[in-house]
Amino acid sequence: MLKLLARCAVISVVLISASAAEPVKLKLAFPSSDRSTSYLAAVRPFVDAVNAEARGLIEIETYFSGVLGKDPAEQPQLVLDGTADIAYVVTGLTRNRFADNAIIEMPGLFTSMRESVAVFTRLVAANALQGYDDYTVIGAYVTEPETIHSKIPITSLNDLKGKRIRVNNPGEAAALEKLGAQPVFLAVTKISEAIGSGSIDGALVPPSPLVDYGIKRVATYHYLLGISGAPLMVLMNRKSFDRLPELAQAIILKYSGEWAAARFMDTYEAVENSIMRELKSDPKRQVIMPSSSDLDAANAVFAAIANDWASKSERNAELLKTVRTELTKMRSTR
Repeated sequence: MLKLLARCAVISVVLISASAAEPVKLKLAFPSSDRSTSYLAAVRPFVDAVNAEARGLIEIETYFSGVLGKDPAEQPQLVLDGTADIAYVVTGLTRNRFADNAIIEMPGLFTSMRESVAVFTRLVAANALQGYDDYTVIGAYVTEPETIHSKIPITSLNDLKGKRIRVNNPGEAAALEKLGAQPVFLAVTKISEAIGSGSIDGALVPPSPLVDYGIKRVATYHYLLGISGAPLMVLMNRKSFDRLPELAQAIILKYSGEWAAARFMDTYEAVENSIMRELKSDPKRQVIMPSSSDLDAANAVFAAIANDWASKSERNAELLKTVRTELTKMRSTR
């Protein structure tokens, strides 16, 4: 009996100590504001869900506006060097780290954000993409296919000829070059100023940056030729993840992957649809859908770019085959 009482006393002390312990605090780096669509769709649902369920065990604190590191291209390194435990990453800015993500940026391959997010999430879950050995992937996301927004009239493929258009990735650059435009690589934060000053004529972006970065103030022509989306991720330092208690790891994984992707798609889509309704209802703007002949010409260019990329290595060819097979399965069940 005395031994039993002693054991109970020890267990009580352990439980009291555990309950009194401070939760493990995890730092999440986010380069923009808490009002941006990227935060609302890609970060907030995960953080809120984990913090609510893991109360007292772990606590994720988000550091906004580049407090932990100003350069958006350095966000993956912040995670690796321990400055942050988790970070929101635009993988196109660090293409050397995540070379396989070029398949997600492939022009014309995906018809919607939902297609690209679903495929990206499945590829990550299957460990089919290189560059993630040092990370635990919380979420793999993609924007809507980027379309052309300009200060000057662009209403057809013919209007693109000679125009200086901001692009996000090499696939978009190759597509615009073949369509006669002059691609210009430029950070999304610089687009509004560049269009306003006339150093570029327009930009490839999805709808949400038009609001988040003030682009719609200077761009009133919207040519809705979808080219490719921008891959986005929330990445955690794998060592930081592995050091957590098993229960904490389980909670993080519960709200990662497909769960995170579903919240991203719902939130992002609602915001994008609202922005598009505003653009179409504004009499001072022109929102133009490509003609069937323009679509045929653009799709021929997109297919050529994909096949050229696949021809450069066996790995590229296998990735393209895998994605096309996955898309065929998805589209056949609609």
